[in-house]
Amino acid sequence: MKYPTIEEVHKANKVQLARWYRFLTSPGVIWVEHKDFEVIAEEERRVMSLIMLRFKQLGGMNPLLSKQIRWKE
Repeated sequence: MKYPTIEEVHKANKVQLARWYRFLTSPGVIWVEHKDFEVIAEEERRVMSLIMLRFKQLGGMNPLLSKQIRWKE
């Protein structure tokens, strides 16, 4: 799954945030061998931090939402 942009995170609803929160890889993990690893990893860290902040503000995970997004994307 591709990391969203900051703008996409700001526009996302709780379900979309939950999917990203659960299914995105750790920031930078798929870019380890890339020459711009540090830059890409830092941007993905910023995006993930915003996802986590917005998701928490909207109430975070609950059993119903967890079932709705499942474990596999």
